[in-house]
Amino acid sequence: MLHKTLDISRVKAITLDLDNTLWSIWPTVERSEAVLQNWLATYAPATHTLYAQSGTMRTIRQQLSHERPDLLHDLSALRRELIRRALLRAGDSPALAEPAFEVFFAERQRVDLFDDVLPALKFLSDRFPVVALSNGNADVRRIGLGRYFHASVSASDAGAAKPDVRIFQRGAQVAGVPVTRVLHIGHDPHLDGAGALGAGMQMAWINRMGLDWTHTTEPHVAVANLSDLCKLMNRLQGVVL
Repeated sequence: MLHKTLDISRVKAITLDLDNTLWSIWPTVERSEAVLQNWLATYAPATHTLYAQSGTMRTIRQQLSHERPDLLHDLSALRRELIRRALLRAGDSPALAEPAFEVFFAERQRVDLFDDVLPALKFLSDRFPVVALSNGNADVRRIGLGRYFHASVSASDAGAAKPDVRIFQRGAQVAGVPVTRVLHIGHDPHLDGAGALGAGMQMAWINRMGLDWTHTTEPHVAVANLSDLCKLMNRLQGVVL
């Protein structure tokens, strides 16, 4: 645990990263892709075959990113349009894009929480308004965590993705406090760290993998998990009070 400059007396709200902070994202995405493929095999077999062709979906995604940069901060819209274009290329009905996306999206909300998450969410939400702050499209309500969150802000909501300071500013706004009164909690030194620090927030780095911090400006606190962060905050609050 590294605690250098965390000032708990300044903290009036929490913004909280989701993917890879509360759960591991890649097993979730891989499972969601597999469920989508199974659905396509039944309802759009030509598109299922297209998905299996090496490099084809990557090419479609690159074309989509070039032609529709307005979708880059909205992963749901991007995924929906990617499926639609694949259906069109394969000769299947583009009307299947919406039900296919819903199959993918429903599975994407089935996450395996890290063991420390539920106790930490209760601890934090009992003390502060907690705002989910994510570049992704996880829905804390569909996941079953909605009761712990005051609000959610995605990149599509803010019109900007982390590390852009605008998404952090939006998080503070919906929490109802100045950015300097927010503690952002996240796992990524660049997306979470540089972004939050650049916005004027305090930042807690959840370093589950034991990595090295790679930026000049250091986080206010670095811990191995959410449990350690909550214990530290509890101790600091005891000192302050």
